[in-house]
Amino acid sequence: MLYYLFEYLEQQFQFPGATLFGFLTFRAAMAIILSLLISTIFGKRIIRFLQRQQVGETIRDLGLEGQAEKAGTPTMGGIIIILATLIPVLLLARLENIYVILLIVTTIWMGTIGFIDDYIKKFKNDKEGLKGRFKVLGQVGLGIIVGVTLYFHEDVTIKEKLPIEQQKVLLAENPDLPATKLFETEEKSTKTTIPFVKGNEFDYSSLITWISPELEKYAWIIFILVSIFIITAVSNGANLTDGIDGLAAGSSAIIVLTLGIFAWVSGNIIFSEYLNIMYIPHVEEITIYIAAFVGALVGFLWYNAYPAEVFMGDTGSLTIGGIIAVIAIAVRKEWLIPVLCGIFLAENLSVVMQVSYFKYTRKKYGEGRRIFKMSPLHHHYQKSGYHESKIVTRFWIIGILLAIISIVTLKIR
Repeated sequence: MLYYLFEYLEQQFQFPGATLFGFLTFRAAMAIILSLLISTIFGKRIIRFLQRQQVGETIRDLGLEGQAEKAGTPTMGGIIIILATLIPVLLLARLENIYVILLIVTTIWMGTIGFIDDYIKKFKNDKEGLKGRFKVLGQVGLGIIVGVTLYFHEDVTIKEKLPIEQQKVLLAENPDLPATKLFETEEKSTKTTIPFVKGNEFDYSSLITWISPELEKYAWIIFILVSIFIITAVSNGANLTDGIDGLAAGSSAIIVLTLGIFAWVSGNIIFSEYLNIMYIPHVEEITIYIAAFVGALVGFLWYNAYPAEVFMGDTGSLTIGGIIAVIAIAVRKEWLIPVLCGIFLAENLSVVMQVSYFKYTRKKYGEGRRIFKMSPLHHHYQKSGYHESKIVTRFWIIGILLAIISIVTLKIR
């Protein structure tokens, strides 16, 4: 809203300083500052409100050190993250941008699913919360919305470089030719980025066109299925990671900040040409959303770091996972998720491995056996005697390392 206001003031009255709102970097800086202020200043008020409503966490006795002290800590704190993200976005972003619209829908959609889950747990006294099938149905629904929108919307395109020979001819004729002239016109594409592969690009349509070139028109089905899988996997991974103070929020901030770098360079024709990566017109606007989201996560950490004054609940964790997945798909870096979201992947795999091995050994030996002392993975280290603050810090360090590796993949092919 402020973007449009200052745009009008600049056009009509040459209002001093109004042109600043035309700069992406200025609006991103404003977004992160505003979201930090909202999450830290108003976060305390929301926590007090949750306390008055007696929205306290019910802790199961898992035999973990310091577990009993967490009982009664307000949950549903994901509301802080959602509000601190959406308010700066509504004020500072260009709201006609399809990528921004999609992220707003994702936030509200997944936030609603998480809120219903937390509400059932706290106010209906049902420890199971929303049935798993309804959560999955909601994730699938969002995957369909995201997949259909990104495939069919006219503003979702890419620009590819002209063939090398054609570039040479153009540069020979005009050595000072701008980089923008070396790209073809915008076009629809099902291409994405795959790390550590020559060329660094992969077209989803190739999964079916090897059967017959005529099947290319059905590539949208493949794209939607991939979107559903990515959103479901990442949102569940974030949900499992939210088990000890500060782990999910801190790890997510690292992941989202890295995706912000990808969004910025992918939407900038100069940097995308310099780095020789896919140029995605209009995607740079989600840098505003990402900046607000990072600020909200860091601000939430003010109250969620050990010892936590509030938990995010499924309201926060499902929303965080959904947003990360949609950003990754939008900037066409979804196949970097196993590296970038390695913490989420490890947490997910630890649960799958533990449950599968337990069932297998119980069937084979009549007694279930375990790989880990407890799953998800962070509980294994708690059972091993590590303090949760040390576990969180070390997971963050690993997350930073994975983020660096993810960025490096831009040039490793």
